[in-house]
Parts: sequence; structure tokens; C-alpha cells
Amino acid sequence: VIRYCNLCNHFDGNRCLGGMRRCWKFNLLLTNRSCTTENFYFNDRITGLYLFRYSRLSCKRCGQGMFQEFHDLLRETFCCIERNYCNDGLTTLETSSLYFEDIKEKKELND
Repeated sequence: VIRYCNLCNHFDGNRCLGGMRRCWKFNLLLTNRSCTTENFYFNDRITGLYLFRYSRLSCKRCGQGMFQEFHDLLRETFCCIERNYCNDGLTTLETSSLYFEDIKEKKELND
């Protein structure tokens, strides 16, 4: 009946700066069952790649997708409904489409 999620305003990919907390929501409505992970990427002007900066973990209603926040800041949002505390910040970072594009481009630059 209740969904618990991680709550962190600045997750650097390894730990939560400021302390990891938890939040909760009622797990009744289909549109409001998810935990949210938002990954933020900054554009590196020298390489032209979007580099991971930090994540934000929350209980807010989730709209999955990519959004251009500013001219050099991109936000990628993931939703999860599998279990409590499913938004740990680590699982979505390695499945991010930008993460794999950056690795591919870095490999091409090194070759």
C-alpha cells in the first residue's frame, strides 16, 4: 500500500552528499507508483560530449525521458516501480543512453 523511495538532492554516482533520506507515497494509483531518478549531464564544449554530473532521487511523479534544462544542461529521467527503494542512482546510470554514447565516442576519439 505504501511505496518507499530514496530521497537525495545531490547523488554523485557513489554517495549522497548531504545524507540519504527516504520518502514515501501511496502505492494505489497507476500514475503515481514510481520512484524517480533524474540524471544531470553537462555539455563539455571541448569534446562536445555530455558528461555525467549528478543525480537527484525522489518520490515525485515521474515523466520519463530527456529534457534540455539549459543550453549546456541535460536532464534524463528514469522511473521505477519494481520494489521499494528501487531508485538507488546506480542502476540507471549504467543503462543511460548518454552513458553508452559517451563511451563509444571516447573510444572513437582514442582510436
